Amino acid sequence: MVRQARRINRELAEVYPYAHPELDFRNPFELLVATVLSAQTTDLRVNQTTPALFAAYPTPEDMAAAVPEEMEEIIRPTGFFRAKTKSLLGLSAALRDEFGGEVPGRLEDLVKLPGVGRKTANVVLGNAFGVPGITVDTHFGRLVRRWKWTDEEDPVKVEAVVAGIFPKSEWTMLSHRVVFHGRRICHARKPACGACPIAPLCPSYGEGETDPEKARKLLKYEMGGYPGQRLSPPADYPGKPAPALGAE
Repeated sequence: MVRQARRINRELAEVYPYAHPELDFRNPFELLVATVLSAQTTDLRVNQTTPALFAAYPTPEDMAAAVPEEMEEIIRPTGFFRAKTKSLLGLSAALRDEFGGEVPGRLEDLVKLPGVGRKTANVVLGNAFGVPGITVDTHFGRLVRRWKWTDEEDPVKVEAVVAGIFPKSEWTMLSHRVVFHGRRICHARKPACGACPIAPLCPSYGEGETDPEKARKLLKYEMGGYPGQRLSPPADYPGKPAPALGAE
């Protein structure tokens, strides 16, 4: 299983050499806020919402002083906007009061912030600070179970199992590759098995559409010729930038 898992990772690295976090951000604070907002919504909707949010509140100090109702109106498109506003106000105040207005670069500090769990902390550490981390979101958990790497459901246990299979140096990019594959090809309900580049390695091949032509119609984002989730994707991203809010 370990050999097969590592081979899947190598194959995914060839398919998605441009894999990256799909949230737009320019600094650790923006990534932290965007990741909190991404709960129960798409990265696209977050990316369409954060330009106005960061224009209004560019620093933790600014955000901590926000009028809750005004922030709620800005982030309303991401859903659960009242709970998310409470989290953002709380984490911004904590950054201001306890960390000198800077996002801390340690897991144990990040998870103490309101609205920040282990998954969010690993996203920030891996992509803003270069600290290796495995991000177990719904896509990651679903795919590693589909590939029989583990049958654990608890994200912390999944993270521990996968961390034992791969060297630390692979953790952050592995997370991006698996999530990319889950969003583009290995969907929850109708995986595009017939268009999957790692089909020969997959123990669950056949759960989805195996006809190549039908499977190709299931491909998402750049694999299907559609825009990605970021309004400002990395220079090496082969797909189209996502549209701004209201321009879909």
